[in-house]
Amino acid sequence: MVGAFYVNNMQRKDIRNIAIIAHVDHGKTTLVDAMLRQSHIFRDNQQVADRVMDSNDLERERGITIMSKNTAVIYKDVKINIVDTPGHADFGGEVERVMNLVDGVLLLVDAMDGPMPQTRFVLRKALQAGHQAIVVINKIDRPNARPNHVINETFDLFVDLGANDEQAEFATIYTNALTGQAGRSPLKMYDTLEPLFEAILHKLPPPEAEPAKPMQLLVTNTIHDAYKGKILIGRLLRGSIQRGQAVAHIDRGGVPKPAKISQLFVFQGLDRIEVDHAEAGDIIAIAGVGEAGIGDTIADAEQPEALPTIAVEEPTVRMTFSINNSPFAGRDGTHVTSRKLRERLYAELERDVALRVADTDTNDAFSVSGRGELHLTILIETMRREGYEFQVSRPEVIFKELDGQKLEPIEQVEIEVSEQYQGTVIELMGARRGIMRDMSYRDDGTVHMMFHVPTRGLLGFRQTFLTATRGEGIVNALFMGYEPLAGELGTRTNGSLIASEGGTATTFGLYGAQERGQLFIGAGTDVYEGMVIGQHIRSRDLEVNVCRKKHLTNMRSSGADEALRLEPPRVLSLDDAIEYIGDDELVEVTPKSFRLRKKILSAEERKRDQKRRDMAMAAAN
Repeated sequence: MVGAFYVNNMQRKDIRNIAIIAHVDHGKTTLVDAMLRQSHIFRDNQQVADRVMDSNDLERERGITIMSKNTAVIYKDVKINIVDTPGHADFGGEVERVMNLVDGVLLLVDAMDGPMPQTRFVLRKALQAGHQAIVVINKIDRPNARPNHVINETFDLFVDLGANDEQAEFATIYTNALTGQAGRSPLKMYDTLEPLFEAILHKLPPPEAEPAKPMQLLVTNTIHDAYKGKILIGRLLRGSIQRGQAVAHIDRGGVPKPAKISQLFVFQGLDRIEVDHAEAGDIIAIAGVGEAGIGDTIADAEQPEALPTIAVEEPTVRMTFSINNSPFAGRDGTHVTSRKLRERLYAELERDVALRVADTDTNDAFSVSGRGELHLTILIETMRREGYEFQVSRPEVIFKELDGQKLEPIEQVEIEVSEQYQGTVIELMGARRGIMRDMSYRDDGTVHMMFHVPTRGLLGFRQTFLTATRGEGIVNALFMGYEPLAGELGTRTNGSLIASEGGTATTFGLYGAQERGQLFIGAGTDVYEGMVIGQHIRSRDLEVNVCRKKHLTNMRSSGADEALRLEPPRVLSLDDAIEYIGDDELVEVTPKSFRLRKKILSAEERKRDQKRRDMAMAAAN
């Protein structure tokens, strides 16, 4: 059987392993939907949701891919293994490890937007891995589509990223993923994706394999099954594998341990199909090696040879996760202890190679580092839905020391706004030590600006930006590297409104507080001393009593008392809350809600702490 599928005993002619990469919202998952439908893996009467690969609730709600997914389709007796990858740079760890699975990529580019910051990021990873690419110009039906201009921009991007001659000679396919159409020219579109399938077969190489050598597999992903336990996903680089086979599990330290494959799966459509045997070149899933993690090697038991482990870029932002110690602690959560919190955070390391978790000086707090605010916010939201109750600090950037010089992470920020907001955006960026690198005007009246900005200048920027541009602006950021510290910068100009005592917020109390700023809560909300209930119009914090009630008397005015009218409160999302808090504030996260609070709840204690810090600063000077 060995060699039946191979060309020159080195390439699998019946398989293509590809990844779909793109900037967020350029249509990767929609294109996978169309490929699955046209491969007839669904029954004719089967109800299939849009973006079927986004199986996670958070992915559906946010409209983004967070975790890479595996699927497979059959075209002309060739099995095409497809990996749908995230487009957001905060989940770049997913993209980096997927490159070990595949031999080529489909690079999706929006026919109007052209290459965006994350397009550069994902393409760089593909080119560094030596992969060939097919450029797919998607959304060709958009009214302002400019395919020729986008192709030129994409070619320039390949050259800028150091593509070799072979990689730069990429094939181009034009698609409308929503309707399942494709063509080699934007003027001649077919009603199917056949031109795309043909390009995959003829332009992307089959997998290199060594079927006669001892078995080797690098664990690229892990998933948990309630019945089968941990399932490992990876590409069989050489040899063959059977169900029930004895293997060696080699961890990141290079230590081999005996193990046994209890079940073996391949991917077909959206399903994992159990098989007895798999050959080199296949993307497979195995059960039975519960101790293995991402980056480990599964090798032949008699000749165990380790593969290079998966290396990813270091995180740039960290937060402190700690147990909830507010007066409302334990009301909603089922997992509230530091032991449970620690177990959950360290368990996440098995799935997310870009995450870092470390213990702190106290037993009830943990330092969690990731690629960006969104990366950590998704983890917080996932844990909240699993029943965990905890509190998190403001995100802070991770600095580096090099030759005695302090360095900080820098990001390339690309912004698109109407011309009327151009000055406002430049002012906002200037306050955050942003340096403009490029600016261009488009025919539709928008201006495109590119800045280099310290990552700490972007913490809490999104909400300010959306308010300043009335929700019309688009901002994208990409980590560039480390540069010398840019100096002091102020990102938050308003203080907080803080509840001065606990109880239930009343209309009368809130009415008096709303004149001092913007409220985050409405009447009937339970509050405690030190809880942040709004944003002050001035730069300092202000304690307010939102629980006070109107004193009743037997006196009546000549006219009826006017009803007190409250302005609608500003409803913060979890992302907004994390962006808003200052260095001395926390977000209390529970399965049912989240609250903003001061680290020190007592007003007297906060004053004493501030006095101590002022005295220490004066002594240092």
